[in-house]
Amino acid sequence: MEVIDSILFGFGVALQPGNLFYVFIGVFAGTIIGMVPGLGPISALALMIPITFSMNPTSALILMSGVYYGAIFGGSTSSILLNAPGVAGTVATSFDGFPLAKQGKAGKALALAAWASFAGGTISVVALMLVAPVLAKVAVSFGPPEYFALMALGLTAVVSLSDKSLVKGLMAAVFGIMVSIVGIDRQTGTQRYTFDSLHLLQGVDFLVVALGVFALAEVFVMLLKGMDAKGYVKQALGSLKLSRQEVREIAAPVARSSAQGFFVGVLPGAGATVASFLAYITEKRLAKDGETFGKGNIKGVAAPEAANNAACSGSFVPLLTLGVPGSGSTAVLLGALLVMGVTPGPMMLTERPDVFWGVIASMYIGNLFLLILNLPLIPYIARILEVPRPMLLALILLFCMIGVYGLKFSAFDLWLLLGFGLVGLMMRLNGFPVAPMILALILGDIMEENMRRALQISGGDWMVFLEKPISGSLLGIAVFSLIAPPLWRRMRGRRRS
Repeated sequence: MEVIDSILFGFGVALQPGNLFYVFIGVFAGTIIGMVPGLGPISALALMIPITFSMNPTSALILMSGVYYGAIFGGSTSSILLNAPGVAGTVATSFDGFPLAKQGKAGKALALAAWASFAGGTISVVALMLVAPVLAKVAVSFGPPEYFALMALGLTAVVSLSDKSLVKGLMAAVFGIMVSIVGIDRQTGTQRYTFDSLHLLQGVDFLVVALGVFALAEVFVMLLKGMDAKGYVKQALGSLKLSRQEVREIAAPVARSSAQGFFVGVLPGAGATVASFLAYITEKRLAKDGETFGKGNIKGVAAPEAANNAACSGSFVPLLTLGVPGSGSTAVLLGALLVMGVTPGPMMLTERPDVFWGVIASMYIGNLFLLILNLPLIPYIARILEVPRPMLLALILLFCMIGVYGLKFSAFDLWLLLGFGLVGLMMRLNGFPVAPMILALILGDIMEENMRRALQISGGDWMVFLEKPISGSLLGIAVFSLIAPPLWRRMRGRRRS
């Protein structure tokens, strides 16, 4: 009964005319920001701190959180239409979203992304209302060994994402890990893979790699093939409607991915990107038509979109109940709260219930606004595919260059973009999967950091990863998931022969 009263109190705060206006402005701005490769929610949130400084803390956080999950919602647009992920959390969406667009089903892919994002966001907000304090305690129980095991489990996805070539998948993953550790080692100060270049001391930004191996490589492939887009353009949009059969197909994946994404978002440091990849991997393994993933499977769009939006809501659990940011974006939100004199933590529920419950209720309203905003705009957004092919390629190049240059205002990053574009082209021409490299790039640094922390705590004893029940179980599942698919393929081959 107390929870229901708190929820009603939160809606009373969020439904105030001023706060409703801030919700709308936040999600609208976030959607636009998410569509443009390179901007991302972190930069936008950082710029908003001076703007919101004089505002009421509740209204300020409602506005900034709207920008955060609105950017994740909107990031799927450029992933689906251009194969240029607007934000890191929508990379997995491009695996099947872009093939659907090339098949003349861009409208269906965008509608799938909108409905799945709405479902994931709504389910996670309900979970946030009901179980936030409990999940905060679970998140605290995850130490370095558990985080290392979770990341190791994620890396075993190379099997699922490598189709029939495990070796090529492992090679791509190793390359991704090597890229992830470029720069100065934060614990020892040692330079790694910098080649005495000052530009590489801070490492390689994820966006540079993602735009290179996806968007720029796609441009190179189009130029090599000399594709004519006349027939493609006529049916670029396709139907926006989902059939009953398609709704039934995505219902279970969306529910599973929403729950999985929310829990991953609760874990500090994981975030929407990890959640979307794990959801994609899980659904590919569970699906009977898993071999069609990467070729335009609707579940491959719905699962990561539900997960990344659910993870956004989940990341507010450690932020509001523990004062621990779960991602770069929530770290900026934490800084904004501290600047406004609000200290997140266990006492926030009693000291500032207006902020806690008001923001949670506003997220449900914001998801409704996002759906209302995005669905009617799909026919207009999809018109980007009607742009003549030479101009479209030029636009993709322009977006990539502006996005990458805007990160550090460094021309060196543009050369890196070109280099990773060529790497992506070579990988496609030689049958190397790109997804394991991207996943390893995301997880590699987090995995190494937690492995070292765990070994420091245990005095160098590697058994620390097996002695703890959570980490031991996760590592056992990781080993099984790495070994089982090749054995299953071999057994199936023997039965056929």
